[in-house]
Amino acid sequence: MKQEYDFSKGTRGKFFHENAKLNLPVYLDDEVQRYLQERAKSKGMEVTQLVNEILRQDIKLIETMK
Repeated sequence: MKQEYDFSKGTRGKFFHENAKLNLPVYLDDEVQRYLQERAKSKGMEVTQLVNEILRQDIKLIETMK
C-alpha cells in the first residue's frame, strides 16, 4: 500500500446513485439450504420466492401476536 494517493483528478460522487438498491447477501446453513431447495423444487418455485413467502408468513404471525 502506498504512503500517499493522488486523488486530485478524482470525481466526487462518480459512482453514487441516490436510488440504488442494496441487496444484502444471506448465508444459510447447508442443512437449511438443502431443505429449502427441496421444498422449492417440489413446489415448482425458486428458493428466493419460497424464502420470501415463509418470511411473510412469519411477519404476519409476529404482527398478530403484538
